[in-house]
Amino acid sequence: MNEKKKTIVIGSGAFGTALAAVFAHEGEDKVTLLGRNAGLIEAMRESRRHEAVLPGITLPEALNYTIDPSILGVADTVVLAVPAQAQRAAALYYAPYLSKDAVIVSAAKGIERASGRLITDVLNEALPHHHAGALSGPGFAIDLAGGKPIAMALAFRDRTLARETATILSGRTFRIYASGDPVGVQIGGALKNVLAIACGIVEGAELGESARAALIARGLAEMSRLAVAMGGEAETVRGLSGLGDLVLTGSSRQSRNFRYGVALAEGNFDNINAALVEGVYSASVASELAGSYGVQMPISNAVARVLDGKLGIPQALEDLMTRPITTE
Repeated sequence: MNEKKKTIVIGSGAFGTALAAVFAHEGEDKVTLLGRNAGLIEAMRESRRHEAVLPGITLPEALNYTIDPSILGVADTVVLAVPAQAQRAAALYYAPYLSKDAVIVSAAKGIERASGRLITDVLNEALPHHHAGALSGPGFAIDLAGGKPIAMALAFRDRTLARETATILSGRTFRIYASGDPVGVQIGGALKNVLAIACGIVEGAELGESARAALIARGLAEMSRLAVAMGGEAETVRGLSGLGDLVLTGSSRQSRNFRYGVALAEGNFDNINAALVEGVYSASVASELAGSYGVQMPISNAVARVLDGKLGIPQALEDLMTRPITTE
């Protein structure tokens, strides 16, 4: 690589900081973390730490920090690492600063609740002169920042652009697989959050590992059906963004969505901030999309009704177990 590429990660939360850290670790490209909290950004610059979300992690010396959005004028790749429901507002806010050739990557795993649209569609609308792709797959921020081996999928409509951007962002501990199926990648990333809540309910209700394994398998079938109905590919959902992410977040208390499901079952919401749980937003949207496309999604629908207070957990479990017997 003759000329260093310039990558900017917008969002100084756990995942945004972790992504910036792993990109900067490689030292091949110039990487900057762009945030809006001046105090936090200055503290990270001085200490190379973000203890609140990445305890024990020392951020790389090569990582730059700023609150100045004008830096976007020189960026080749811009990674939007803000929550799904904030992606549109962030895109519109930073749009005037973007270079005309900047490639946009969404690192959110969700569906816009207000419109029911996938995030790349939201970004294509907000930033019509830029290519927007989606990064998704199994990877906790603490593992990513700590340099542990992680693989994810990056999808653009243009598969060549996906390969080029994946090559730029991949490194020794972070392998990115290119995809031409942004629908499948995003449905997998969004619905795994909903299903992780269901897995947490199974954990909190002490229903056993066998029940969770069945839920993961049948939840994967739901994701596949919706992805195909929306123009995606079932095979994509059986990959990193979908099955891979669901296995991770559906079995670990490191996952906010899983912990929220446990809290629902146990009735204890101490230290749980529902505003940060993407599955809470995606559940009702997924249920509405299922209805619009005529897709059977009983688990996702049940989670949506539980979250909306329309169904109790015991009744939801009974309804799922007494559905008509069908073939798999």
